Amino acid sequence: MKIWYNRLHDSRRTLVETTADVLRIGRDPSNTIVLQSPLVSKRHAVVTRENGKLKLENIGVNGCLVGETEVLGGRSLVFHPGETVRIWPFTLTFESEEVSPISRSELEAHLRSLMADLIQRIHKQLLERLDLYELEQTRTGTAETIVLLENNIEDVCREINLWGPDNEPLLEEVVGLTLRDLLVNQLILESGTEHMTSLARLTMNEFDIPATLVPEREAELHNLLIFARERLQLEALPDLSARIARVESHIAEVFPLVRPHLHRELRKYVILRTLKKELKDTVFGFGPLQDLIRAPTISEIMVVKSDQIYVERDGVVELSGRRFISDKVTESIIERIVAQVGRRIDKSQPLVDARLPDGSRVNAIIPPLAIRGPCLTIRKFPAHRFAVDDLIDMGSLTRSAAMFLRACVVDKRNVLISGGTGTGKTTMLNILSSFIPHRDRIVTIEDTTELQLHQDHVVTLESKHANVEGVGEYTIRDLVKNALRMRPDRIIVGECRGAEALDMLQAMNTGHDGSMTTVHANSPEDVIKRLEVLVLMAVDLPVVSIHRQIASAIDVVVQITRLPGGQRRVSQISEMAGYDADVGSLIVRDIYNFRDGHVLHPTGYLPTFVESLIAKNLLKLEFLYGSNAAAVELE
Repeated sequence: MKIWYNRLHDSRRTLVETTADVLRIGRDPSNTIVLQSPLVSKRHAVVTRENGKLKLENIGVNGCLVGETEVLGGRSLVFHPGETVRIWPFTLTFESEEVSPISRSELEAHLRSLMADLIQRIHKQLLERLDLYELEQTRTGTAETIVLLENNIEDVCREINLWGPDNEPLLEEVVGLTLRDLLVNQLILESGTEHMTSLARLTMNEFDIPATLVPEREAELHNLLIFARERLQLEALPDLSARIARVESHIAEVFPLVRPHLHRELRKYVILRTLKKELKDTVFGFGPLQDLIRAPTISEIMVVKSDQIYVERDGVVELSGRRFISDKVTESIIERIVAQVGRRIDKSQPLVDARLPDGSRVNAIIPPLAIRGPCLTIRKFPAHRFAVDDLIDMGSLTRSAAMFLRACVVDKRNVLISGGTGTGKTTMLNILSSFIPHRDRIVTIEDTTELQLHQDHVVTLESKHANVEGVGEYTIRDLVKNALRMRPDRIIVGECRGAEALDMLQAMNTGHDGSMTTVHANSPEDVIKRLEVLVLMAVDLPVVSIHRQIASAIDVVVQITRLPGGQRRVSQISEMAGYDADVGSLIVRDIYNFRDGHVLHPTGYLPTFVESLIAKNLLKLEFLYGSNAAAVELE
């Protein structure tokens, strides 16, 4: 048997070959596979081979992961060869007959690492030749500056003998990745402003296409990209995100057909073209973040440190393989990003929380607060606004539950959406707000404007941070108090995370029925505890009084859960059914909950306000007894 393992973030894998049927894994040198890390137990796990299958028994204190299944200490699991086993911070793959193939994400991270090493070498040589800071300051309106930089990149490539025979294997490996990036960028550039967010347009500049083009090579490259697009059948897909997803997932199947047409000169030209773009992005743009920011398939970018950039794609967080040249370059690019919104970051103000023009949220923190180096988090504003049908198609919500929630919103029931970070609370709030009738006057209050309501009568308010003198701050609580004087029919607060929770509950109790908000909580029961703490941040009240306020203010709680694979699901829809004075607690009843393997089913419980929904012809009683129940369409 062959066992391949590698440490997290390290693309180099170690091979252990053995004929034994029992393998011991741990930190102690006596084990078959020795994993040197204080996070690994001395004797962590035992893997037994029997009848073509493998059985992992966790005998350590820390857990381990087989595929997506966690195996805690003292437990065991049967799995097949080829499945990934993770014993933090190591990844192991067991293969009976041949070398285990690495995954697409692992391969991409490895190739990105090779490219990053190459870019770092070239950048170091450029620093010896040119004053890159001066080039950055004087580039505006001077095409000569761009040509000068590109010519020097070509010279450096010749100096380091990049095109020599020793580097042929390197070029063979990375050329497929560069072609994929070219195709993705071509799709984005062709999409036009109507299909692109302003954040993506923010990164569009004259550096996407080199100034020193060779017409003959460009014609060959253009024909290759057309060939790849036809094979991938991109034109049959409905939108930009779907086309990019097809390229990312299936380009490896098409590349063997493209490879024979990549002769040595064309391969050299394609790689050089990419190197020029990457280095110009570093000098003038957003460096390795440039393509990530504009990619619609990526929802979040997380820079942990200069050589670790994570992205969230389809709900799954993965290492991008891209990296900055140094901490100094990382800090410089963070300064460029926050400068786009008129903010600054330096040693005296090492933390910035800002909003980009399209609504995307940016949080940056640098030393001395960030010990390991500058950190950046960008939560991108989605280019595609989800509708309730999208959630039903993705399995995040059943049609029966969607119709029930719509009836609640139309009937002016106060709705609270709860869930953890990144579960999609704001997306759900946006979708539920679309059910509000057009005649209602709506006031939205957010830290960062993310809601996109289609109604006409909408007042949008956003909190404001203090200025450099420490004055001029307006909090969510200030805006909620002000909204009460604006004659709203409904108040929508993006998230209650502080003392504004008290004002929101009071608003729901004083004639502003149909209001909505979100809160961080893991269950409807935890919502009560969370609101207790938030209200106590505003005023010292007895818990009984707080519970009575919650019971009379909130009608429905929608709980959203993020599953291990990254999918978001509505896991519970519950009613705050009142306050039980005898027991001294709130009554929470599930109307829908998870059963039968993460499927949302009605419980059969009739909410106390169900008669109102039926009387107004918003809902049929059958909604509680099946997923195919119908509701009356709105006029």
